[in-house]
Amino acid sequence: MGEAARAFIRLAGTRRWRRRIAAIEARIRARRLAGTVARDRHALELAIDRLAGPGSARPSAAERAVAALASDAVAVHADLSETGRGRFMARLDAALEGEGTLVPLFHLLRTAALNRARGFAVRFSGLEEETPHDLLIEREGRAAEIVCAVVSADEGRWVHRGDWFALVDRINPELQSWLAAHPGRYILKMTLPDGLDGTRNLAAVQARIAALLAAERKSDHSETAVLRLDPLLVAQAEAGQAALAARLRAQFGEEAHFAVAAADSSVFVMAARAGRPNEVAAVLQRRLAELPARLSGTRPGILAVFVEDTDRTEWRSLRERLELEGATRNFLTAPEARHVVAVTCASRFEMLGQPEPVAARGGELRYRNPAHPLARDAALAPAVLSQV
Repeated sequence: MGEAARAFIRLAGTRRWRRRIAAIEARIRARRLAGTVARDRHALELAIDRLAGPGSARPSAAERAVAALASDAVAVHADLSETGRGRFMARLDAALEGEGTLVPLFHLLRTAALNRARGFAVRFSGLEEETPHDLLIEREGRAAEIVCAVVSADEGRWVHRGDWFALVDRINPELQSWLAAHPGRYILKMTLPDGLDGTRNLAAVQARIAALLAAERKSDHSETAVLRLDPLLVAQAEAGQAALAARLRAQFGEEAHFAVAAADSSVFVMAARAGRPNEVAAVLQRRLAELPARLSGTRPGILAVFVEDTDRTEWRSLRERLELEGATRNFLTAPEARHVVAVTCASRFEMLGQPEPVAARGGELRYRNPAHPLARDAALAPAVLSQV
């Protein structure tokens, strides 16, 4: 596995890889909490770098999955034509610059690998011929086009995780000073009517919290935030952070965000939620409606969607509440879905080989379009029959 990681780094360019990892690690160190967002976003790169380094630690299941994808990347690149290799490297270059990640490229590779394992011959048509669709799969004389896409759950959230952590990092010095002057156990309940946006109202929310603490008020109501400062129950405060978070989540809902500041025996908990529910499923449905334009219309199409920026609680909840299924099946009734035979959905938990119920059975969710004439075609069945 170490050699697979090292081969991938050589493919990317060793010097550039070192610069990229150094930049990611600097972002992680720069902020106490906000750095965790960078760590999660670049988990694939960090895993490859760990695998390539010295040491005999037994790789985790997630690291084994990443190593397999890194090995696939090297093998696929070698098998492509010169033109295809150029397009492959362009995608890899984009993944290693700025806000890019390896997720789109590895989602493509994993989708191809899943279909090879189901008995399909797979062609990287997007790389070889620059087709709008990414893959062409064939089996028993039947062929289907696959479009691979990444959708961020943050597009459907009113409070982005990164913005929340940025707020907590910015307010933390003031909280520490306040706790030193007001020892005890507190919970600050926050409702954000318009959500939280780093470019729009984060500074204003921070200012309202600072003003509440400075004036030693118990509540503050504004268009920006509704704040209430209450004592934290002793039983809650004495629970471990994981148990405390579970109790608070049960009280405030799955979409709430939490942070804990501690100083000696004092504890200050912040619990925040938006003034409206998240719309992750609605964003998925809108993005699905855009993807059929990348199909030729001459063959059945499969839309392989990777839902990024979810944590394990949210991903499981989206599946168990059938929100993803509802959005997908609504899309499949629309006219633009007439050439779509199936939709698949996966997250980093499937990509990293996590077990049920953290990840979906079979490595992805599959939703068949019952209106498509080839929905039950025996040759295409392994790729399109529903797993839910």
